[in-house]
Amino acid sequence: MSSPAPPDASELVALLDWYRAAGVDFAVGEEPVDRFAASLPARRPAGPVQPAPAPAAATPAPLVSLPSDPGETRAIAAAAPTLEALRAAMNAYDGCLLKKRATQLVFADGNPEASVMLVGEGPGEQEDLQGKPFVGRAGQLLDRMLGAIGLDRTTVYIANMVPWRPPGNRDPSPEELALCAPFLIRQVELVAPKFLVTLGNVPTKALFGTTSGITRIRGQWRDLVIGNHPVRALATLHPAYLLRTPASKALAWSDMLSLGQALGPAG
Repeated sequence: MSSPAPPDASELVALLDWYRAAGVDFAVGEEPVDRFAASLPARRPAGPVQPAPAPAAATPAPLVSLPSDPGETRAIAAAAPTLEALRAAMNAYDGCLLKKRATQLVFADGNPEASVMLVGEGPGEQEDLQGKPFVGRAGQLLDRMLGAIGLDRTTVYIANMVPWRPPGNRDPSPEELALCAPFLIRQVELVAPKFLVTLGNVPTKALFGTTSGITRIRGQWRDLVIGNHPVRALATLHPAYLLRTPASKALAWSDMLSLGQALGPAG
């Protein structure tokens, strides 16, 4: 039997794209390692048993580089007097490991004077490439949801809990959320929306201060204070979830109708 042909350039590029989408950042090593051979006990040489050497002094474990203190991002965010200044400060900030793996900052989209602000969890692949939130398939569905009640990106403001893409589109970790939350909170303070809509579990739990799942809390209006800004807040299902679970679109439609009713005839 002949050996398979080596992959061509297009196949190698496709494989690298798949690794990148899965969140692979670097190779483990330059040379392959046989872990099965390494796990086998070493053979003892024949002859008299030698006494075991005295144990060496314990070597202290190397220090691990921890993420920055959320106090740093709170100070950076609080010092920003405008959204433009906040964007510049976030671009200059290097304390979040997510930034080192992302293509660029995904700050926000829409109208900073809107009365409605929507908050997602974090950028996906397309958002990371284009630098805007909700521009992939989930974003297209969100546009249609907004359009059904007479809204669009000129009448809402859209941001995320974390502004850099988590590898492989995973959920942001609690540490990453704590580090980036001051940036989102400052956006809420500067935009000062009348209504805030959280999209999915991650922003709902973070901003509502709850451990309840999104399916239990969605559709319920709450009066929140985010930073120093009081706002009426509504949780609904994430558009990406709706793409995976089309039967749940009726629930999201009910939430959109509730938002439209709260806005009134003038929107």
